[in-house]
Amino acid sequence: MSKETGVLKAWEATVRRTQAAKKRANSLFGTMSVAHADDDEDDNKNDENDNNGSNKLYHAERVLPNGDYYTGQWSDNFPHGQGKYLWTDGCMYVGEWFRGKTMGKGRFSWPSGATYEGEFKSGYMDGTGTYTGSNGDTYKGQWIMNLKHGHGVKNYASGDWYEGEWRRGLQEGQGRYQWKNESYYFGEWKNGEICGKGTFVWTNGNRYDGFWEDGLPKGNGTFKWPDGSFYVGNWSKDPSEQNGTYYPSGSSPEANLEWDPHDVYNVDLGDCKICPGEKVSILPSQKKLALWRSSKSGDSLKPRRMSADGRVSVGVERPLDRLHMWDGDADGDESSDIGSRIPMVGNLEDDLLGLHMNDANPKGLPMKVSRRAKKQGETICKGHKNYELMLNLQLGIRHSVGRPAPAASLDLKPSAFDPKEKVWTRFPSEGSKYTPPHQSSEFRWKDYCPLVFRTLRKLFNVDPADYMISICGNDALRELSSPGKSGSFFYLTNDDRYMIKTIKKAEVKVLLRMLSAYYNHVRAFENTLVTKFYGLHCVKLTGPIQKKVRFIIMGNLFCTEYTIHRRFDLKGSSLGRTTDKPKTEIDETTILKDLDLNFIFRLQKSWFQEFCRQIDRDCEFLEQERIMDYSLLVGLHFREISTAGDLIPSGARTPIGDSDSEGAPCLSRADMDQLLLDPSRWASIKLGLNMPARVEKMVRRNDYEFQLIGEPTGEYYDVIMFFGIIDILQDYDISKKLEHAYKSIQYDPTSISAVDPRQYSRRFRDFIFNIFAEDI
Repeated sequence: MSKETGVLKAWEATVRRTQAAKKRANSLFGTMSVAHADDDEDDNKNDENDNNGSNKLYHAERVLPNGDYYTGQWSDNFPHGQGKYLWTDGCMYVGEWFRGKTMGKGRFSWPSGATYEGEFKSGYMDGTGTYTGSNGDTYKGQWIMNLKHGHGVKNYASGDWYEGEWRRGLQEGQGRYQWKNESYYFGEWKNGEICGKGTFVWTNGNRYDGFWEDGLPKGNGTFKWPDGSFYVGNWSKDPSEQNGTYYPSGSSPEANLEWDPHDVYNVDLGDCKICPGEKVSILPSQKKLALWRSSKSGDSLKPRRMSADGRVSVGVERPLDRLHMWDGDADGDESSDIGSRIPMVGNLEDDLLGLHMNDANPKGLPMKVSRRAKKQGETICKGHKNYELMLNLQLGIRHSVGRPAPAASLDLKPSAFDPKEKVWTRFPSEGSKYTPPHQSSEFRWKDYCPLVFRTLRKLFNVDPADYMISICGNDALRELSSPGKSGSFFYLTNDDRYMIKTIKKAEVKVLLRMLSAYYNHVRAFENTLVTKFYGLHCVKLTGPIQKKVRFIIMGNLFCTEYTIHRRFDLKGSSLGRTTDKPKTEIDETTILKDLDLNFIFRLQKSWFQEFCRQIDRDCEFLEQERIMDYSLLVGLHFREISTAGDLIPSGARTPIGDSDSEGAPCLSRADMDQLLLDPSRWASIKLGLNMPARVEKMVRRNDYEFQLIGEPTGEYYDVIMFFGIIDILQDYDISKKLEHAYKSIQYDPTSISAVDPRQYSRRFRDFIFNIFAEDI
């Protein structure tokens, strides 16, 4: 078969598919005049050039080459304004668009019959809206990024209904659930289950008031009968833990004497199950738009695949993939002949493979990721100068964590925080009654406030066995290549979960002084951004040196499967706040500083509001404790990177197969939509951890050396963010006061880091609230 014949047959197949789409569109939208995307090439090109060149809003009716259909307002090669889009699988959106994104009010319908009508934002169901499922379930209320979030009412097809608070697609907070048989529960929910304090009322008048866990009574509670009798006690499904007292009523003292509390679990709650939600097969943000863009020369039209939230798609089936059936060495006449009859074919393969990328960064060359770095740190093996110190640390941790202790209550006595509350243990080489023999020299081990740190680990959901394996397992620790300015050394566990830092005696005193306030703060605010501390210890080497080494064990903020491409340490001061490395030596592990920052961080609305509240709380806590010189450590994982290492802006063209050059995990668009589709996976997303966000590039004026915040450019990048407040053990002592006085003589006092805690907190917050913003 000749090349020309093959091309023509493929073309005929495309035409037949297009005509079928036209009939389907007419049946849905009514008979109308449809301008075929490939007919009247000259007229089409003129129309494109006239309208798109001036960015005017005009009406377009298109049957696209993959069979999709669009009719509505159009501007600059995008749906913009009111419009209807029908996909070949039967999904349809009718409503408002903004530059190719579903934005504003609209209606999305699925082939199954399910519909959503309400507000959209950047392709997501976001705002107030009503979802009607194919099974008859309906939900009316607040949405964020395709998930029910906020106040809402859900009516189930079974006849049950729920009204109350939702979070990440599941019931959480205060809410009322009523079953078809008119039994109901009102109270607290967590992760879609009854959890916390609440009341269950049965149709026969019986009721339970008390605490719940995983949908069942657990803890203190009272069961009441309509005649006034009641049972008070501790509830548990485990009979050995169940205990309580029955109090009969005066009117019927013999009633309910044979009642068993476990009837509540086995009988009363048996028919009262929470209806599961309907799973959506595909989200509006996952739908792709087959849009057009004109080449600058106006000699061809090329298809462009874009998701409904404005993101370009790759790796999807395209009906024109088969049209390119000739080799690159065809003579000029043949290429010209085919091109005249099939105007869309020119360089089609290059376009479909994404080899012609949009100029996404017109202000300059594309931004690149920093060069890849080897795994951080030098493994401490035998012969290393700190090998014996590492063995001592591991022996001490194993002893401290493994030591039997009673179950710790979260309510600690003031004596637990006493700085004198410490335990010394001697580790002779030959071992003792309480310590194993070891190859190191004899040393002494000190635990500071062991009960407090044991309880903190429990509060932070750290499993003791996992903690011990991470630090004391067969894998050695890694020492970071160079100490910080403070002279401290940093060690990382092999699994990257924990960071161990050597600290000075003065820092130990600061932590012990503020430990009670720190404990109360992290307990009160689950989303606190301050560093998580897991243990405070000291190793004292015996012998002539009598050296003491003090350690603090912390969580590693960047413990993630995703590559951290950029790291920033931000304080809000300008003096000396640039990296001291030349550009050629900057890699992924380099810590950049305030004057190196070239992004504004944009968080989704609810996260941004929570972020602002938590920054205020944390800064107030640090100010009260007279702490200064802390910083916000920020890590960015860019979701879209070309094979050449270029950062790809949101909505820019992505070549097939793009990923990190070394095959490191990269969160794709499909991964992100799947993450949003499965609410159970939202557990990995917390404030400052694994947060989907966008960053906007900013540029500084060349004539102003210490400009902290540059001008936004409107160029956005999709990222996963990690951030937290670090270095919180520096108080405003005499050394910092002298530093402030000395530097104030030479420099602008507002530009230096060493300032009064109150001034530091105010400056820090002002800076952070300028570089973080709500995503629009």
